[in-house]
Amino acid sequence: MVTIGDIARAAGVSRSTASYALSGKRSISEEVQERVRDAARELGYTPNAGARALATAETRVIGLLAQFFEDEFAPAMLQYIRGVSDTARALGYDTLLVTEADGARALRRITSSRMVDGVVLLNVAQDDARLPLLRKAPQPGTLVGLPGDCSGVDVFDLDFEAAGRLMVDHMYRLHHRELILVSQPAHVVERGGAYVWRLQNAVAQQARARGIRLHASFGESQQPQVGRSLHALLDAHPTATGLLLGNEAAAAALPSVLHARGLAAPRDLSVVGRYSDEFARTFSLPFSSIESAPDRLGELAVTQLVRRIVSPENRAEPHVLRLLPPELVDRGSTGPPPAIPSTSSVQGGTS
Repeated sequence: MVTIGDIARAAGVSRSTASYALSGKRSISEEVQERVRDAARELGYTPNAGARALATAETRVIGLLAQFFEDEFAPAMLQYIRGVSDTARALGYDTLLVTEADGARALRRITSSRMVDGVVLLNVAQDDARLPLLRKAPQPGTLVGLPGDCSGVDVFDLDFEAAGRLMVDHMYRLHHRELILVSQPAHVVERGGAYVWRLQNAVAQQARARGIRLHASFGESQQPQVGRSLHALLDAHPTATGLLLGNEAAAAALPSVLHARGLAAPRDLSVVGRYSDEFARTFSLPFSSIESAPDRLGELAVTQLVRRIVSPENRAEPHVLRLLPPELVDRGSTGPPPAIPSTSSVQGGTS
């Protein structure tokens, strides 16, 4: 096993200088740093994480607490996990993914045992049971998702209220006056998924302000149930000319539903979703959408977390609450409503 002493001898420096050059703990000349790094690469040196943790009280590991709920669309959650892990890796940190159902117990375990240098929380609820523990933990924490109480943590999320207003206003400018909104499953709301009602309430309020008739519904997270629900909604509201999707599973199911009914967007029905560009590419979705930005949110959360990890001064700074403004990605699925609703829009179907 290659040791720091081997690196020091190969680079012609003291053991402490080699250690500082690799850790960045002290200012070392660029020329010496380069010699030490070259020696480390040539010898195939890999730092011992356990020894480093004992010596420096750092693990270079970020804890990521996430859960895969049956009533949420797993591919969408994976995008947030990837956004966090990719940024952590770029900044020199490994990611410990914890999916334990009892998130509070898991958080207590990884912070009290010094397994991680900081924590990122996903699946953030309105009254999240993990937050009191995170505020008391010795490690800093960041959230991707907006809770009811943001004190003591850094928070990053999409501005769902602004997103809802943007969806409605975009349809209004195209002269749509009757819309359908498909939200996440009702169970997500019941367990405190505030982003669902933040979007739904904003859409409803803006629709009222614009004189638009809105039919709001909770969708499912799996096929074939979500496909059947889309068919049922289109059957129940044949005069609706626009469809708003706050549900990724519904967006993924919609192309087959429209095909089965002989409909096309925007010829017969204008469609705006809420998901990332990567999600659209993965599922070959042709629908315009509000960019959910999971990669950007993960980048912001981890970058801020690492700032607090590496510097006591940064830990003392006021905590950050940042909501990303929504961006509408136009993929050509919206246009003026048809003068006369297509007769095919009242035909039934199953998926």
